[in-house]
Amino acid sequence: MALSINLSTPKPSISLLKPQIFTTPTKSPKLKPKTTTVFASLSTSTSKPTVSPNWALDSWKSKPARQLPDYPDQVELDSVLQTLTSFPPIVFAGEARKLEERIASAAVGGAFLLQGGDCAESFKEFNANNIRDTFRVLLQMGVVLTFGAQMPVIKVGRMAGQFAKPRSDPFEEKDGVKLPSYRGDNINADAFDEKSRTPDPQRLIRAYLQSVGTLNLLRAFATGGYAAMQRVSQWNLDFVEHSEQGDRYMELARRVDEALGFMAAAGLTVDHPVMNTTEFWTSHECLHLPYEQALTREDSTTGLYYDCSAHMLWVGERTRQLDGAHVEFLRGVSNPLGIKVSDKMDPKELVKLCEILNPHNRPGRLTIITRMGADNMRIKLPHLIRAVRQAGLIVTWVSDPMHGNTIKAPCGLKTRPFDSIRAELRAFFDVHDQEGSYPGGVHLEMTGQNVTECVGGSKTITFDDLNSRYHTHCDPRLNASQSLELAFAISERLRKKRLRAGEGILSGQDIGSVA
Repeated sequence: MALSINLSTPKPSISLLKPQIFTTPTKSPKLKPKTTTVFASLSTSTSKPTVSPNWALDSWKSKPARQLPDYPDQVELDSVLQTLTSFPPIVFAGEARKLEERIASAAVGGAFLLQGGDCAESFKEFNANNIRDTFRVLLQMGVVLTFGAQMPVIKVGRMAGQFAKPRSDPFEEKDGVKLPSYRGDNINADAFDEKSRTPDPQRLIRAYLQSVGTLNLLRAFATGGYAAMQRVSQWNLDFVEHSEQGDRYMELARRVDEALGFMAAAGLTVDHPVMNTTEFWTSHECLHLPYEQALTREDSTTGLYYDCSAHMLWVGERTRQLDGAHVEFLRGVSNPLGIKVSDKMDPKELVKLCEILNPHNRPGRLTIITRMGADNMRIKLPHLIRAVRQAGLIVTWVSDPMHGNTIKAPCGLKTRPFDSIRAELRAFFDVHDQEGSYPGGVHLEMTGQNVTECVGGSKTITFDDLNSRYHTHCDPRLNASQSLELAFAISERLRKKRLRAGEGILSGQDIGSVA
């Protein structure tokens, strides 16, 4: 059946809009959780999801909203939002539903979520090479994780929409001059002058167009042959190729090539789509609510609303208030959602938040992304896991080892020690082993560029090296070599978990150092 999209001219008031997206209905397979004590008392709702009660596209406006920019020209902003409402959706509802199914598998240990990309996308660095390089590092990490875990890896990019950033202070002061803080390229520019820092609604149009262009290229890479397993040895970046991580990856790639050769010799085809394409989804923080509202569409096949700016959205640590505007908006859209959680999260509050955002307890709907630091992780995470389990809620647990480990280097630049990142991941896996729950994924700020923003790793970036290639517009990112090194460590941890469970056909093979 052909896909058609309603592109009718919007009505004058954006609050009354009900744009629709038409999709072919798909049948969702029933989830069959593995036998485990974690879900022994779970009972999920079998009722068909419906539009959240007392919710409307603009009901968030009745709630206190944090981290929204103050536009000096409201008339221009309204005009831009009307234009965005008339634009085609960036993603489709059916794609978001399929991602929810995949994440549901990760909730019960049947898959692993790999979520990564820029801290904040920028207009200046928007080009095909940067998109390709980040994509292929994610492909490499996916191969490493799949080989070790011997389970599907769900690849989700912090791409094609990750522009807006929350700020701890709405203003920045330099040499006695006080200006609005830089909030991301879709809002203002980072140059410290009044014109650059004034929120500009036209930047929302540019962010939309860049998101469309990025996703178009990602789709081409994912389905046009670039992601074919036969190319696994060609994904290495030049600056990684002769490094320790590059050598380890090439050894793994040779083993994959041998497996493909064996399949061909045995008469098994390697031309199947699963060998030549990959599934890839997009995600970003749901922060700029007027933009998100403008890209929300009603799915004509289900009557549900989907935020069609991305497949997956998450609510941040600074905007997850139970009575806040961001939670109010997100409870009404049917995309899979993430919740960023720090060591400040109260277990009872987390349960309440989950019940607000997922009242039907749909598997795959909620991903809890923990960001605490290694020491806090061991103390706080067990209480959160137990509270969620006791409430009978199905969630996917994911580690964000980046945000809890940001420090200031002697030179004044923000950085993240690789050893601290790895220690938090180790703590994440240890706690889940202790609690009998599933470590469902990892969420990383990373890039395919050869940057020097996080200290440490096998190539030993020092504080003195930071200034050489420090390109981030916001927070420090792992480079390709560090990302691969982390993937090998996670893969080895997943391999050991699999060995303990007696699973997998290649269970005796070691692929990297112990995490």
